[in-house]
Amino acid sequence: MVRVTSWADRLIAACDQGLKTVAATPAGNRPSPADAVAAAPMTGSELAESARLMRVNRAGEIAAQALYTGQALFARDTRTAGHLARAAAEEVDHLAWCTQRLAELGGRNSIFDPAWYVGSLTVGALAGAAGDANSLGFVEETERQVESHINDHLTRLPEQDAKSRAILAQMSADEARHGSEAREAGGRTIREPVRTFMAVGGELLRRIAYRL
Repeated sequence: MVRVTSWADRLIAACDQGLKTVAATPAGNRPSPADAVAAAPMTGSELAESARLMRVNRAGEIAAQALYTGQALFARDTRTAGHLARAAAEEVDHLAWCTQRLAELGGRNSIFDPAWYVGSLTVGALAGAAGDANSLGFVEETERQVESHINDHLTRLPEQDAKSRAILAQMSADEARHGSEAREAGGRTIREPVRTFMAVGGELLRRIAYRL
């Protein structure tokens, strides 16, 4: 059951979630897939490349938290709110896994994490304000694009980095499921101009977070 809350309650929760997402160390509910994988030796350049890629994925999970939080602000139906809450909880797992792995690789977080959160929260709120069907369609399209970029990273990771590969493989499977569940819950197909805008925004995040 999802408790019905007022818009003010949701806004306060969104602010609290934002502070936790950007400033606190995330704690997932599921163990990291990397925990069951043995570490393999990597060269300095391989470590650096894996760290850059995992920083991008961590920044993407910061954005994912903000998108779901923004969409939940305007969810009309408790079933939509419940779908967003369940998917967001699994995205917290992803954020925790990426944070842990990035630290293991000796990498650093993106300096633009607060910007990723604020920008994505705004986009998520706009998607939510467009109605539940559009919001769920936005989830489906977002997860489709995220799954595509994760699969690209799986091809770019150093061969020896099985730990990061295990994390991204599970994330890809989760994102595909989130998208299909959103469609089955009544998501409306997003129109081409919006899909293009989403793709450009995602590419901008990836290019910047890869370096900064």
